[in-house]
Amino acid sequence: MATYNETACKEAVPARPRKLVALHWLTVLCLLGAATAILVRDEVATRAARQWLLEIHRHFGLVVLALFFIRAAVRIRIGKLPPVGKTTVATRVAAGTVHFALYVVLLVQPLLGWVLSSAEGKPVHLFGLTLPSLVTADEDLADTLQQWHLGVACLLLGLVAMHVSAALWHHFVLRDGLLRAMWLQRQRNE
Repeated sequence: MATYNETACKEAVPARPRKLVALHWLTVLCLLGAATAILVRDEVATRAARQWLLEIHRHFGLVVLALFFIRAAVRIRIGKLPPVGKTTVATRVAAGTVHFALYVVLLVQPLLGWVLSSAEGKPVHLFGLTLPSLVTADEDLADTLQQWHLGVACLLLGLVAMHVSAALWHHFVLRDGLLRAMWLQRQRNE
């Protein structure tokens, strides 16, 4: 038997567009794949395995870049989503700021990686296609871009931590159905 709060929560959950939810979770999987590949790479001794893991990292990063453009187009087409629960203006502003920052980082980080590879004089491949170099080989630029790429990765980690913390706060403290609205499965009343 559901409590009053659970029943009210289920009724108040505005449906999130299925495409947007699927793109969200696909982006999460690609980010996890990119992070895993680069972290495992640091623990591998053989050059061939390290190169293979770097290629996997680059592929996931480029897929995140493609997903960024798809998500942005879907998001623009859908327009403003209805708010979940009763939140303050400050909370909505904070959430909007973090979401905006996440979108910016999801654009900037893969582009930095692509430019970094170009500056290192390394070709960038995506599913068998060689992508154009964005800059000419330049060791000093590559060193700078490496630091930026690492710095933006740390920023991304912080933003993701805030995003996940907020989702868990909504779910366990506010119990407003926000996390439920982002699940992949459809609800019966949709």
